[in-house]
Amino acid sequence: MYTPLASNLLFPLHERLKGHTTVAARRRLEKTQWWAPEQIAALQAERLRALLTAAAQVPYWRDLFTQLRFDPRAVAGVQDLQALPLLDKATIRAHSDAMKHPQARGLARFNTGGSSGEPLIFFIGNERVSHDVAAKWRATRWWGVDIGDPEIVVWGSPIELGSQDRIRALRDGLLRTELLPAFEMSETKLDSFVAAIRRRRPKMLFGYPSAISHIARHAEQRGQRMDDLGLKVAFVTSERLYDEQRAAIERVFGCRVANGYGGRDAGFIAHQCPSGGMHLTAEDIVVEIVDREGRVLPPGQAGEIVITHLATQDFPFIRYRTGDVAVLDDRTCACGRGLPMLKEIQGRTTDFVVAADGTVMHGLALIYILRDLPGLQQFKIIQESLLQTRILLVTDSAFVASCVPDIIHKAQARLGARVEIVVEQVAEIPPEKSGKYRYVVSKVENMPQGSPTHA
Repeated sequence: MYTPLASNLLFPLHERLKGHTTVAARRRLEKTQWWAPEQIAALQAERLRALLTAAAQVPYWRDLFTQLRFDPRAVAGVQDLQALPLLDKATIRAHSDAMKHPQARGLARFNTGGSSGEPLIFFIGNERVSHDVAAKWRATRWWGVDIGDPEIVVWGSPIELGSQDRIRALRDGLLRTELLPAFEMSETKLDSFVAAIRRRRPKMLFGYPSAISHIARHAEQRGQRMDDLGLKVAFVTSERLYDEQRAAIERVFGCRVANGYGGRDAGFIAHQCPSGGMHLTAEDIVVEIVDREGRVLPPGQAGEIVITHLATQDFPFIRYRTGDVAVLDDRTCACGRGLPMLKEIQGRTTDFVVAADGTVMHGLALIYILRDLPGLQQFKIIQESLLQTRILLVTDSAFVASCVPDIIHKAQARLGARVEIVVEQVAEIPPEKSGKYRYVVSKVENMPQGSPTHA
């Protein structure tokens, strides 16, 4: 009986006190998901006109629309977005203040995780937060679990791990959520994670696929059963999910794996349903797949994901380049939902690194050292051996060279005092031979099986 109490009373009260409209948004999404594709497309067009009309009052977009003689009121559908240029991180950095709506109030400052090699600071309002939470909540309910069911979150972001104050601890306790830090994967830590999961007996797991699959393999090596806990589903996100990771999680925990795709900047883009479809949150997000020249590609062809988030009137994200590569699907899902789908996600990988003492940790442990540095344009972390790691930086005039010793100190705090950290400022960082960019590369042999490094 506790889950309905948390889902229908405690969490809605929490959201209302924060000024969010999450409950109403989720209820609408649970109706529109069953609409025909044509109805969803019409809803997209209506909401797109509203977003673009609001954007016409935002300094950056107002000037751009004037320059292009673009009339948002004349937009008939998402295809009309092609009259606008693509939006990248560099443009947002250069025009951050000019991208805020003049009537926006209470904007929250956010960071991307930095796994793309280009950390970004941006702002979002209550509407965007409400819709993203509602989309995640809807997808959670697809799998027969709800807010208030016991949950283990395996995460590594300092945004979450640094905010465990009394209010947050009280909220997590009331909603029966326990957070495990994914940065450090030592034998001792892994033992404690396995023990915590057994003690909590969660209905769902949530976190990085690399971290959850690593915990699963550790439990298996220890001979510890984890399929007797009553787990229903493991939600994974923030990285590409590999087949061997899915297999390990399902085998050890005895539950299904639900893949999710999105980001702090782009929003909650897509989630897998029990029938296997990777459904786009089409009511809130327009997804385009484009080639190198920015031309929109049809379903079945791989290209970069470009999103327009329809709940971002306070700080509009219009034709935003995610840097990820995917393929749109033209099939309908057996579940009966009218939501369009992604066929494949090819990008978005983050590697493990190994400390000098053998501790395996998430690559984000090093990424977070770099992502907020002023003047940092791009970076690449290359772990040459257990005793040497190189950090390549592409910087501009705002970068302060005196911060390099601090970078070295923080990296050694994670990898070991004996590890040589070589920081190099370079003019550019080329892609791999495959054409893909990798921002954490480890050449250490004893990486955990199934991590992105071995993919």
